[in-house]
Amino acid sequence: MEGINKVVLAYSGGLDTSAIVPWLKENYNCEVICFVADVGQGADDLEGVEQKAIASGASKCIVKDLKEEFVKDYVYPTLKTGAIYEGTYLLGTSMARPVIAKAMVEAAMAEGADAIAHGCTGKGNDQVRFEGAVAALAPQLKVIAPWRIWTMRSREELLNYLSERNIPCKASITKIYSRDANAWHISTEGGELESTWNEASAAVWQWTVDPENAPDKAEYVKLTIAQGEVVAVDDKPLSPYQVLVELNERASKHGVGRIDITENRLVGMKSRGCYETPGGTVMMAALRAVEELVLDKTTRAWREKLGAEFSHLVYDGRWFTPLCKAIVASADAIAEDLTGEVVLKMYKGSVNAVQKRSVNSLYSEDFATFGADEVYDQSHAEGFIRLYTLASRIRALKAQSKQ
Repeated sequence: MEGINKVVLAYSGGLDTSAIVPWLKENYNCEVICFVADVGQGADDLEGVEQKAIASGASKCIVKDLKEEFVKDYVYPTLKTGAIYEGTYLLGTSMARPVIAKAMVEAAMAEGADAIAHGCTGKGNDQVRFEGAVAALAPQLKVIAPWRIWTMRSREELLNYLSERNIPCKASITKIYSRDANAWHISTEGGELESTWNEASAAVWQWTVDPENAPDKAEYVKLTIAQGEVVAVDDKPLSPYQVLVELNERASKHGVGRIDITENRLVGMKSRGCYETPGGTVMMAALRAVEELVLDKTTRAWREKLGAEFSHLVYDGRWFTPLCKAIVASADAIAEDLTGEVVLKMYKGSVNAVQKRSVNSLYSEDFATFGADEVYDQSHAEGFIRLYTLASRIRALKAQSKQ
């Protein structure tokens, strides 16, 4: 690539991105600015990250707090759609990539950069998510993906590369797991998980208590929902990020939100991952409980279709597209009446809505009762069934006439 004088690198402070900084300078003779997104991955991951970046050869390190934006503008809209990828995955990594990429593009434009770079491999989904965002937001920026270019392939080679340049790095030669964390979840891949016949060991799980060791007493939590968004926990108003932090802490103690799945990556291969999404699992259960009360049959069926489509859109890195806007707009319209309160019971890995109410509820005890009622004439059902099955009756009569 020609004409590259300044590059903004998506930086984590780990081995890969530490090696990418000097590699970019040597191969492109350019200035490197590191960009670190705080999406709630935790203080340990951010500690000393600016010093690490400068020590690796970066001219500058930008640390951007995106926690509230991430939950408010990406997690909450996705929750409204009900998106769950392949029926299980709550899209923790997938939802975080567009907010990071957007902020990175903004930083690149502000710094007058010619290109952005990332440490994604050529096997994963994240390369598509990052580069898809750049294409949609700033197509004039070039993209550099070292893992698709350089010849280094092992951690030992990367460590030797840094050692030869006297660049400090605390990483070890062996890395058992690959992890990604943000406010919504933590994912774990690699190690024994590479064989689908191996049960995930205790070392895999980082946030949640083993359900077998969770408290023997259930815990109840009350969520207040306004137009499809959780706005309070136990009647205490909280921001979207604060809601998530509170629920993560409480649900993780009960082992809520663990999944172990083998998913279809966008690039064609399957991969196995263990995901922990404690607070998100509680929120999803609460929103679906309000839906049960408020949405009629056809509207709920449409929302489910939106969720299925949106799960693939988010997973495949198509956030900054017209389709995304259209689905979010539809989900927002459906969520206008999703207001209510839900009490959820957390116990040994499970979470269930045990109480729910809404001012917009379509549930009527007068109509639903199995006892005597004055509002429903059961004889009307006969005419309804005759009309509902009319096509089947006509088809059967036609068949009989041909015999």
